[in-house]
Amino acid sequence: MSTALVGLVAGMALGFAAWFGGFGAFLLVGALGAVGFVVGRLVEDGTDVRGFLGGRDRGRR
Repeated sequence: MSTALVGLVAGMALGFAAWFGGFGAFLLVGALGAVGFVVGRLVEDGTDVRGFLGGRDRGRR
């Protein structure tokens, strides 16, 4: 799936949440989308949480 298509789907989901649920639903959908993104990256890359949050500088120490 291309990045543009993912952005389109995310934008549509946020638009529907804002239209039907108000600003609170908009924030909730955005936060859950961010959590889903992080979990998806962890699963895709096969890294642990420490490696994901530590960044690239952890290997230099």
